[in-house]
Amino acid sequence: MKKILYLIVVIGVFSSCQTSQKYDVLLLNGLILDGSGSPAYKADIGISGDSISFIGEIKRASAIQEIDLDGLAVSPGFINMLSWANESLIEDGRSMSDIKQGVTLEVFGEGWSGGPLNKEMKEALQNEQGDIKYDVTWDSFGGFLEYLQNRGVSCNIASFVGATSVRVHQVGYKNRAPDPEELQNMKELVRQAMEEGAVGLGASLIYAPAFYASTEELIELCKVVAEYDGLYISHLRSEGNALLEAFDEMIRIMKESGVRSEIYHLKAAGKENWHKMDEVIARIEAARENNMGLTADMYTYTAGATGLDAAMPPWVQEGGDKAWAKRLKDPAIRKRVLNEMVTPTTEWESLYLAAGSPDRVILVGFEQDSLKYLTGKTLAEVATLRGTSAEITAMDLVIDNNADVSCVYFLMSEENVKKQVALPWVSFCSDSESRAPEGIFLKSSTHPRAYGNFARLLAKYVRDEKVLTLEEAVRKMTSLPAENLRLEKRGALKVGYFADLAIFDPEKIQDHATFENPQQYSSGMTHVFVNGIQVLKNGEHTNEFPGRFVKPMRSK
Repeated sequence: MKKILYLIVVIGVFSSCQTSQKYDVLLLNGLILDGSGSPAYKADIGISGDSISFIGEIKRASAIQEIDLDGLAVSPGFINMLSWANESLIEDGRSMSDIKQGVTLEVFGEGWSGGPLNKEMKEALQNEQGDIKYDVTWDSFGGFLEYLQNRGVSCNIASFVGATSVRVHQVGYKNRAPDPEELQNMKELVRQAMEEGAVGLGASLIYAPAFYASTEELIELCKVVAEYDGLYISHLRSEGNALLEAFDEMIRIMKESGVRSEIYHLKAAGKENWHKMDEVIARIEAARENNMGLTADMYTYTAGATGLDAAMPPWVQEGGDKAWAKRLKDPAIRKRVLNEMVTPTTEWESLYLAAGSPDRVILVGFEQDSLKYLTGKTLAEVATLRGTSAEITAMDLVIDNNADVSCVYFLMSEENVKKQVALPWVSFCSDSESRAPEGIFLKSSTHPRAYGNFARLLAKYVRDEKVLTLEEAVRKMTSLPAENLRLEKRGALKVGYFADLAIFDPEKIQDHATFENPQQYSSGMTHVFVNGIQVLKNGEHTNEFPGRFVKPMRSK
């Protein structure tokens, strides 16, 4: 009898300890979307330090902060697989436009990365800055991400090492192959970046000087990435006229290097190419059935955004922006460029022709203050103002800006976007900076995806059009990219995982940014936590900066 009483006392004490746990944050009565794609369920969440310490029904507990969610959805923070917030976060570490959509991890590295930098690259980065000014105090890949972390950012950050950055480090902007020594140095730079925490290698093959890289060069770099089980992610060499050939190049790179791969912002650009999407999807799924680690990401719009460089042949851009602008002043070169701008080809990617007409090209960013009054106008409108053809106007704008001009191109079909959104192996990206509609950000415009990409998925494609379920959409923004990036304890709601949380009302989440007025925040995201710290409270930023440089698990 005494033993029985003793056991009852011990069990009672143990139960009391279990139900009287102390937490830093208690989130009560949430609708849990755990990132797996499984059906949502109601539960409470306890946060201790930077991690989730309890998920279930909390009966007796205390916390420094307690929030009754009253049925709001709770999901892992969203992962932006292609972010250009590397400079916008230097200006404003709050990451406003993405935090207000629930994005807790920004992933950089489409071709360019913060490092490695040689002396010439550092000088160029320092001297050729646009509206955002900063001192370039780092040299290495990891040094840039540590710089951002130490400066203070509200979101987590990660990056691919840029294949363009590595190439420019050794070859510069020249249109030639690296010699054997240069190629070996490039491989060592990739290796160093992987050791410093790169998630893989990122390429952007339609743009000079990335365009100058051969398939063989990329295979050699990817062999290094494969040693670390990293990811090769690429803007294909063509998303239009040579889309299927560009896809075949990626498959060859995968087979000959052994690397896992992802296609950046999957699309079929140009009306004459829209029908190719079905074939691309079929080829990707065939590769996956053959155990090739191939995935893709996308943004949720029918327009892309890049520069006027995508309207002109890569050969004229050799040497960088200033050499390009100078070359365009030569009458003979102008004549040749004009001819190539209006001639369909598979030799290089013309987004100008893919858009179909100059009134489907919106100019959104200039470096020269004297040109900023043209922001938001179409190329056709500026051509009319100047009394020149759209092609001549484009060349003159590059000369006047002494640099590339940012612009939006309308390229894709809504039918394909909707089809891609539902694919189980597609994650999401903004392919944009994370901004605020204030201060220096008002000196330029942007694509609405900077403010609305993730909210648009949840509002338009989940709630309104029911293209996919809420649970599946969350999986594709969280655990899918986290697994592809080989991130540890992120991308899911599990005990022991980092407390990166997006808390929102599925019935109210909404994007508001448009092409006419892109700088408008999304609404419906109520609370956001990053590493256990609340950065968004009742829709307002808390001025907390707990973001970290996130590195992948290494299997090497």
